[in-house]
Amino acid sequence: MDPVAGLAIYFIVWWITLFAVLPWGVRSQHETGDVTPGTEVGAPVRPALLKKMAATTFIAAVIWLFIAWIQIYQPIPYDSIPFMPDFGEAY
Repeated sequence: MDPVAGLAIYFIVWWITLFAVLPWGVRSQHETGDVTPGTEVGAPVRPALLKKMAATTFIAAVIWLFIAWIQIYQPIPYDSIPFMPDFGEAY
């Protein structure tokens, strides 16, 4: 896999994973009963963004390793997938 393509794939996987991880453990001000005047009652009390970014980095790395393994070792050849386009001789 080309290093630039690998970084681009990791970047995309990281952001998609972040959006999946963001709702984990979120408690709103309404749920805790501690509403700060002038704020939205649905705003999170403690979002723990650094922990979520660390979890996102780890999960995205595992997903990226799986994608890289499929790309490099090709356990399922592209010719076996009926809906894949023909890439010609380059691959």
